[in-house]
Amino acid sequence: MLFTLAFRNLWRNRRRTLLTLSAMVASAALLILALGVFSGMFRDMLASATEQYYGHLVLAKTEYHERRDMFAHLDEEVASRYITAEDTEIIGISPRLRSFGLISLAETSQPVELLGVIPEREKQVTSLQTKLIAGNYPSEAVNNGALIGQGLARKLKVSTGDEMVFVTQAADGSIGNDLLIITGIFATGDSRHDNNLVLAPLGWAQKIMVLPGRIHEVAMTLADPMLAALTADRLNPRLPDDVEILDWGDLLPEMREVIAAYDVSRMIIVSILYMATGLGILNTFFMSVMERTREFGILMAQGMRPWTIRGLVLLETCLLGGIALAIGLTCGAVMTLYMQQVGIDLAGYITPVTYAGGTILPRLHAVFEAGNFYVPAGMLLLVSLIAGFLPANRAARLDPVQAVREV
Repeated sequence: MLFTLAFRNLWRNRRRTLLTLSAMVASAALLILALGVFSGMFRDMLASATEQYYGHLVLAKTEYHERRDMFAHLDEEVASRYITAEDTEIIGISPRLRSFGLISLAETSQPVELLGVIPEREKQVTSLQTKLIAGNYPSEAVNNGALIGQGLARKLKVSTGDEMVFVTQAADGSIGNDLLIITGIFATGDSRHDNNLVLAPLGWAQKIMVLPGRIHEVAMTLADPMLAALTADRLNPRLPDDVEILDWGDLLPEMREVIAAYDVSRMIIVSILYMATGLGILNTFFMSVMERTREFGILMAQGMRPWTIRGLVLLETCLLGGIALAIGLTCGAVMTLYMQQVGIDLAGYITPVTYAGGTILPRLHAVFEAGNFYVPAGMLLLVSLIAGFLPANRAARLDPVQAVREV
């Protein structure tokens, strides 16, 4: 009976109910869309930092990433000793040898960071093959083929097929130097990579640095990058004391702080928006209770208990919140799906922004994340109950005699 009464009472004043319902639906749907877009922005930032350079996990000598010591090298097959087939969350493994030196063409030279990689395995960890603007990704067929960034190509005024000289310090104390042939040029939007990074075959890098069969690190990628810290904690006990696995949060602490701040910001945004929505709900049900004062008095005079009156008004708020939630979640999911599939390209208006180790791309697109749905949903129901409690409590505390006399 209470359910029937509550549903009927909602529609006594259709205009007021529909206005409140519209505000609740709009707040839920737009909030879900906004959170989806924010998640997409941070997903892009994380991908730009990890999938274009670091990977999600990196195995190396302890403190190698602090000092970049050329002599802190490992056996090329080190990963196969500690990473097994049971580690199914790891979907890509790429050994790397790192060198810093000068790359030259004619009278122009530029300082660069060179990564010696196995091209086919590096494709499993980074996504530079999807950022090509000219030429092809290096292959084992071209022993000295190189992939360079767009900014570096502009500084050197080179194009695919040109030969360059790379000079670096070798492990035996000599000066290593050899020719590189540009096979491809990439553009990520991150000036640090586009202006300084060079990829070359691992065998060629080992030869020029006089480090046969040696590497500096093993980059790994996971199916879910958010599990990187847990995976690193699980794998590290297997390793010797002088070797460690760092997750992207260790390598990019600023990025980890940004994502943690996003979770806090999400709750602040949800709270502020739903506070305004709650005031609308509160106004609606206070007006409803005041209009039905005489009716409540009659019900209480006939024996209805105060807690039943309170429950009736709270049930009305829950019904309104449930209807708004169903419609809002549907609309929010549809808009999020559209932004995920189509998005909005802003490349003509803004340029990529590098922040906290990642790059914010000039586009708006959304991603589906459970938190972007259940946080707004839970908060909407909670706000509905809180906003409905005050008018419900007022109705329950009415004096039957005075309420019946109310005109």
